[in-house]
Amino acid sequence: MIATRLDPNELTGLAWLLNTASLPSADLAETDRVFFRFDADSLVGYGGLEGEGADRLLRSILVVPDRRGAGIGRTLVAALEQEARGLGVERLHLLTTTAAVFFRALGYAAADRHAAPSAIAATREFTLLCPASATYLVKAL
Repeated sequence: MIATRLDPNELTGLAWLLNTASLPSADLAETDRVFFRFDADSLVGYGGLEGEGADRLLRSILVVPDRRGAGIGRTLVAALEQEARGLGVERLHLLTTTAAVFFRALGYAAADRHAAPSAIAATREFTLLCPASATYLVKAL
């Protein structure tokens, strides 16, 4: 699988797929975000990281519909975790309304949303884009 870092002007495909899946896309081009396109003969998915420092958000993990169920999601998350480790990230955080079981199987644990580090709690993902009912998960790297 090949991961390609996207420039801010290359986010259209990701935004379209996120919108199609009813996932947040309004803040993709803001600073402190890096997104990747993943290919294996063709597009298989997207994912990204948001923030700076030891705590960051795992963002916009998406496998294209016709490639789901083949373990690609696990591979995407592992690649993003490796990228995060290389950046000195100690913990990844995420919010999900549909994939908590998937992320728990990858070692992410449920956490109290009110206990999130201030840098994470202040993101648009936490304050505006994800509903209060979203599951908050954390993984130490």
